[in-house]
Amino acid sequence: MLTCKDASQLMSQSFDRRLGLMEKTGLRFHLLICRSCQIAHRQLDFLHWFCQRIAADPEHITSMQPGLTAEAQERILKELHRMQDE
Repeated sequence: MLTCKDASQLMSQSFDRRLGLMEKTGLRFHLLICRSCQIAHRQLDFLHWFCQRIAADPEHITSMQPGLTAEAQERILKELHRMQDE
């Protein structure tokens, strides 16, 4: 029987290499009975998917991030210049 620590290591390793039959079977069994590891597994799957999306199209991901408006940038620059003059 795998511990949660063993299961989390196998989950992580499964993204880098193919798990052996015993490892895969032990992990599946552990995931059937451990709710915490089920949640962790879903989160790792999402992070892996998201990182693949970023690697495939970094421009799309960065364009989704909100930026400062031109007015806000100008206000910040004015304030910085004002602070330098003091």
